[in-house]
Amino acid sequence: NQIDINTIERIEIVEGPMSVVYGADALAGVINIITKRAGKSLLNITARLQEETVGNEYKAFSDKGNHVQNLELSWQNHGWSALLGVTHNDFAGWNIRPSTTSRDIVDQDLASGNRWKPKEQWLANTKIGYRNKDFNIWYRLDGLREEIISRGGMNTLNYIAEWQTYKTKRYTNQLQSEWRLSNSLQLTAIAGYSDLKRLTKTINHNFSTGADALSTEQGKQDTAKFNSTIFRATAQYILNPKISFQPGFEFNRDAASGQRINGSPVINDYALFISSEIKPIEGINIRPGLRFVKNSVYPAPPVIPSLNTKFVLSKNFDLRLAYARGFRSPALRELYYDFVDASHNIIGNPNLKAEESNSFNGSLTWTGLKLDDLQVRSTLAGFYNLFKNRISFAQSAQDATMTTLFNVSKFKTLGFTFDNTIIYKNLNVTLGASYIGRYNEQLENNPELTIPEFSWSPEITATILYSFPKIRGNVSLFYKYSGAVPSYQSIGTNTTDYQLVEIGGFSLADLMLNKSIYKYITINAGVKNLFNVTRLSNTSTASGGAHNTGGGAVPYSYGRSYVLGLTFNWNK
Repeated sequence: NQIDINTIERIEIVEGPMSVVYGADALAGVINIITKRAGKSLLNITARLQEETVGNEYKAFSDKGNHVQNLELSWQNHGWSALLGVTHNDFAGWNIRPSTTSRDIVDQDLASGNRWKPKEQWLANTKIGYRNKDFNIWYRLDGLREEIISRGGMNTLNYIAEWQTYKTKRYTNQLQSEWRLSNSLQLTAIAGYSDLKRLTKTINHNFSTGADALSTEQGKQDTAKFNSTIFRATAQYILNPKISFQPGFEFNRDAASGQRINGSPVINDYALFISSEIKPIEGINIRPGLRFVKNSVYPAPPVIPSLNTKFVLSKNFDLRLAYARGFRSPALRELYYDFVDASHNIIGNPNLKAEESNSFNGSLTWTGLKLDDLQVRSTLAGFYNLFKNRISFAQSAQDATMTTLFNVSKFKTLGFTFDNTIIYKNLNVTLGASYIGRYNEQLENNPELTIPEFSWSPEITATILYSFPKIRGNVSLFYKYSGAVPSYQSIGTNTTDYQLVEIGGFSLADLMLNKSIYKYITINAGVKNLFNVTRLSNTSTASGGAHNTGGGAVPYSYGRSYVLGLTFNWNK
């Protein structure tokens, strides 16, 4: 929620293990967020205004609700281009009680997750670049200023309330270039530097006198600083039509400091990698790869291998099989950073270990129906992942909004997916289903337990988009069903007796309409969370286990909301 979605042109998903090229975070694939470039016009101006209710709370343009304003300018001429954008997000919170509400009532709201904190964001970005037939270079700067307010209830004995403010400033610099030296050799280089500062300020407000005093309790005042540096260079060399190579180097550096951080820790990560593409015969594509990692804090495997293969079985069928090993050291923000947003508190854990994994993937794709007005594509896929010291989240048994990170010594996931795309004239439909099993890690310490190895949960997704070219409009419907997530919980103090517990399933749906009402103006309106899902059933009890959710309902959303927006777009 700290990425300006107005800067995104499209999102590309590259499936299959990519850990050799991008590290262990890319075990299942890579999500590429493609930011906007200057258009073909000499000058372009875009302004957007959007108003949204928050549950049943709303006041136009300020106070209650969610209010978004965006302005973008772009220019291009003779290969040179420049962009400038600014976005303001003003979320007034939800279910915020009067400031004089007693502390007991406010604490109950917070513990149950029945409250969303107010949050205001300013996001700005600028980009300048130059491009010609063989060379492309650009620099981008993104800035964020965010303020979240958390007001505790009043102590009825002394009429004092504790109020906290979380202020975040982040600046991200990116420099990227691509250079085609010849038809067989291309170089790509990326350099980036990100600086984040998080200020926590706590005051005690006295309602009797109106005075504010800084809290002197330990940890109530803090300034945490995080910065990260990345440099990455790759080459693409085509030896001949059947063999190509992609060697590369990557350097990552994370540093942190602050009152709650012991010293000024630094983690350096160095990686050399090489992958190749081999086409021994028509219809077979083999991509082996190796990654060599040196981490300054955590021991890494001597080599991280991967193998991706593609077999063209026929004109309409493709088979893909892949394997990759992975290694991921904890980021400093996972070790030391306490992340607070409108509805969550995620507490860092300095005792985290590095995560290792092995991933197996396979998919079968059918593209057999391609007519003038109709296209159908289907993909059946499966995966199996093995993790050692998997970095995961644990929810507090006392506070539903409090989450920390921990290591799961051994974890597995097994799953199957079935995705379909149907295009018929002005109708575009995507349908997907998955069935995912999660390992019951209680079996690690008690292999004699009579519980299944995996707990399974289904998921169904559908997106329907219909365009009306004559009236320059479209309507879209998004639907997602998430099945119940089962797990097993010990009964009392007996570690050999377990009962089945689960977080209940739920359905989400969004309906949006877009219509051009003038040459330069588009209106959008819709409903989010059509089924008004606010809380999820939870049959676990407050036992304080690693995965415990504290019993009772789990907060999910503030409910159904209504959206109305206007977009102005002018170009020359």
